[in-house]
Amino acid sequence: MIINMADRLKDDTDLKLESLFRSQPVQDDGFSVKVVSRVRRRIWVRRLALPVAITVGTLIAAKPLLQLASAIPKLLMIVPGSMSGLDNLPLSSLPQNTTVIFGAMLLFAVMMVGKMLED
Repeated sequence: MIINMADRLKDDTDLKLESLFRSQPVQDDGFSVKVVSRVRRRIWVRRLALPVAITVGTLIAAKPLLQLASAIPKLLMIVPGSMSGLDNLPLSSLPQNTTVIFGAMLLFAVMMVGKMLED
């Protein structure tokens, strides 16, 4: 069992707040209920907006993406191997393992900072 010291030590402010929360709610002729219902409606709109946008974007981009994917092998057959320069590429120009690991760690750190800023 975890003992929370804030629950054991209460000052005057804590006692006043607890008494306010225990009291009857202020009559507002249904205003609070209307606000809560509108907020709940908007939550569903926010939850559905991103999946709907992704679906619509995928449907719009599917045909051009398939056309591009089918055109790439044809273009690679046109360009000779000697012109592409891949056969003369020295292995020293490829990224080393330490560079790849450092880049992955940096990406992870940036993503963590972004998540912390978002919260």
